[in-house]
Amino acid sequence: MKKILLLVLVGAMLVSCGKKEVKPVSQESKMTLEAFALAETIKNAFIVKDDITLKKNSTESGYKDITANTRAYDSVEISFTPRWVDIENNKLDVNISWKSKWTVSGKSSDERGMAVFVMEGTPLKVSSILRSNPFVMPE
Repeated sequence: MKKILLLVLVGAMLVSCGKKEVKPVSQESKMTLEAFALAETIKNAFIVKDDITLKKNSTESGYKDITANTRAYDSVEISFTPRWVDIENNKLDVNISWKSKWTVSGKSSDERGMAVFVMEGTPLKVSSILRSNPFVMPE
């Protein structure tokens, strides 16, 4: 009797767990992934000084925020860690923790901070950078 009950129980578990339901990806998830990819694209274009890509992926005011650095530098390394995304009326506020290492005349300086990339439009474009701008060299 115990064996039959055990077999029925195992059979019922196999039948109930046999099919996996695949949920569709939400629009918010797609926008968030696009925002993270856009932030990486902007960062990589800034590092290699690719103005065409920067202009293509940002609005006029966003481009001014990205290119606000007026001081000359030899090289820069920047790393981004996305932390949070707020979505409201097709406008995204992407909170990004960043670290940078700037080299000027053989001397390097390390910086870190938290920036908010404001993105909007279709496709998404950076319209402004709030708080601590990762693209401005420290004093």
